[in-house]
Amino acid sequence: MEHGFINIIGARENNLKNISLKIPKKKITIFTGVSGSGKSSIVFDTIAQEAGRQLNETFSKFVQIYLPKHGHPDVDAIENLSLAITVDQKRIGGNSRSTLGTITDINPLLRLLFSRIGQPHIGPSNYFSFNDPNGMCKTCEGIGRSVTLDPDKALDKEKSLNEGAILLPGYKPGNWAWKMYAGTGFFDCDKKIKDYSQEEYDKLVYCKPVKINSVILDGMNTTYAGLVERFISQFVKTEFEKSETSKKKITPFITEQVCPDCGGKRYNESVLGSKIWGYSIADLTALQVDELRDLIQTIEDKNVKPILNNLTERLNDLIHIGLDYVSLDRETSTLSGGESQRVKMVKHLTSSLTDVMYIFDEPSIGLHPRDVHRLNDLLVKLRDKGNTVLVVEHDPDVIKAADYIVDVGPQAGTKGGRIVFEGSYSDLLEAKTLTGEYLGRHLPLKSQPRTSHEFYKTQKSSLHNLKNVSLRVPKRIFTVVTGVAGSGKSTLVNGVFAKEYKDAIIIDQSAVSANLRSNPATFTGIMDEIRKLFAAENKVSAGLFSYNSEGACEVCKGRGYIETDLSFMDSVETICEECGGKRYKQEVLKYKYHGRSIVEVLEMTIAEAVDFFSQKEIKNKLKYIVEVGLHYMTLGQPLDTLSGGECQRLKLAKELSKKGNIYIMDEPTTGLHMSDITGILTIIDRLVDKGNTVIVIEHNLDVIRNADWIIDVGVEGGSKGGRILFEGQPGNLRSCRESITAKYL
Repeated sequence: MEHGFINIIGARENNLKNISLKIPKKKITIFTGVSGSGKSSIVFDTIAQEAGRQLNETFSKFVQIYLPKHGHPDVDAIENLSLAITVDQKRIGGNSRSTLGTITDINPLLRLLFSRIGQPHIGPSNYFSFNDPNGMCKTCEGIGRSVTLDPDKALDKEKSLNEGAILLPGYKPGNWAWKMYAGTGFFDCDKKIKDYSQEEYDKLVYCKPVKINSVILDGMNTTYAGLVERFISQFVKTEFEKSETSKKKITPFITEQVCPDCGGKRYNESVLGSKIWGYSIADLTALQVDELRDLIQTIEDKNVKPILNNLTERLNDLIHIGLDYVSLDRETSTLSGGESQRVKMVKHLTSSLTDVMYIFDEPSIGLHPRDVHRLNDLLVKLRDKGNTVLVVEHDPDVIKAADYIVDVGPQAGTKGGRIVFEGSYSDLLEAKTLTGEYLGRHLPLKSQPRTSHEFYKTQKSSLHNLKNVSLRVPKRIFTVVTGVAGSGKSTLVNGVFAKEYKDAIIIDQSAVSANLRSNPATFTGIMDEIRKLFAAENKVSAGLFSYNSEGACEVCKGRGYIETDLSFMDSVETICEECGGKRYKQEVLKYKYHGRSIVEVLEMTIAEAVDFFSQKEIKNKLKYIVEVGLHYMTLGQPLDTLSGGECQRLKLAKELSKKGNIYIMDEPTTGLHMSDITGILTIIDRLVDKGNTVIVIEHNLDVIRNADWIIDVGVEGGSKGGRILFEGQPGNLRSCRESITAKYL
């Protein structure tokens, strides 16, 4: 057994064709191939899955209950696995208490620094945490914002209480909550709210809790509070933190404002009063990372040298990876997918573990071509510490950094799942694979861009890092917004433009559906049509062909598997023996449409289904999915198995038939092989030809070269960004000296 390689024997997960593969250890191996070829099936669903499963088995059964569940991948054997750390594009999320400073563990170092040399001295380091009762502002409990009821949204002033003036959930006339107002005797229940005196209105809306004895409420002693107070205690302090549905219900009625007491700084007065060099801890976390590092380096105090060195090192890591423009008080939930992934990388750089297998999922996402070398330096740093680095990637500049390349293909879906090349970058350039052929190719600059003399304009804005700028987008042509990460592109397009033009269709990379019962057929709405066709052909009810209703297998209730709870051991998912994982009752399978059962139809790829169905509405919807390059998916593939790029393209397919709209796309080339980029450009052209305005935020140079109009934001990220450097046709961008994008075109 060779110990210098990870040895995979007979992998069959998803579309893999029983492949065997040797991956060198302590090297950077990059997996390439078209979207859907099987790269992720090898790296994530086979290698990472098995490494996770074996690691979990080393813990006691009791501990395993709390660990993520890993099933057995479909593979004969994997030899020489190391501990795997997966760094993916899932956004970090987290609640409003999670900031860049807390997640990178830089805040604890700052707290320690203040507890040692902050003046006046106020106590131990936990006093400098906005998540600690000793440090937080009491009014907003350390969040910096207070959520409260917006009375204008909660009341219909044209109505009286009897007519249902209170619009909040649960306050219908006659309800118990409604009686708490109408039954107090304080108000004339037939009087319209707009006719209330100021005193009556304040009592209804703002009154602080008071004990009352109410006649209509059966003489009970009860506490009366105005709508705002009751709303905060009833929803905001309890429900809001817990359930998504409650959140959805009450979101329309709430307004968020900067906390009036701490001014959004999250800390109480005594913490804000303790300073180093005139800066409070809130002032330091509000600085950009590079400014903070420069400041830290000027502090000369021998007693805190180790803290300062540690701080400088962590801040430098953030700067080297291209996050110099963010501040430590930035909430993690506002970071983009690419930023989240880079923050996770920084965490691992400071780790002293070696012989680890690091697995990255398209780490170049969200990076301007200028910054890709920073990412490569990082991968090399991890390798040189003695680790194995596996990367799934499409960016040619990242692929160059590989020690070894595995190209998967030849195509997507059932036509993929094979290894079509293994070797070095220089050998790949000679290889006759799609990746090899496209590596050196570039699309030319568009020679005759479309023109437009009408514009959509926004109000001037200084949101985040914008410098009082307004966006001008030409109507009915294809505009690309460019600029380095953090320059303000997303703020300008998603934060300002999309808020002003609410009918714009936003096609981003968020998940399409969290429901395990959704698939491309249900998502596009053709499943109903398919059920009707089966019902008509066999003269039975359409519900039989739904695994969510009467057609469901009775044993697994249409899920296709049985979950067995083994109390203190892992719960086990086994394929349902009754239906064999098909989800339907046996009797449903005997009904055919053109010789195929419903299960056989759902197992067809989109490309096969286009040929199988003759109905126009089904054909058209499926053709759009083929056009966005998802022809390899099956009609019944669960949507929770799609990548971010696939989700985005599926949404695009659903919207393609509309016209006369504004489309906003955020990096639509995510997850796309070089050979598929022309396909996306064709789709954009078709949308524009129908009279739509298309705005794309993008770093891919081929897409930028094909724009009709370019808006370049910069110069750098963060406080050095937020200006519009150039707007015009791609050919003229070269003459813009300040533009970083121009240098790469």
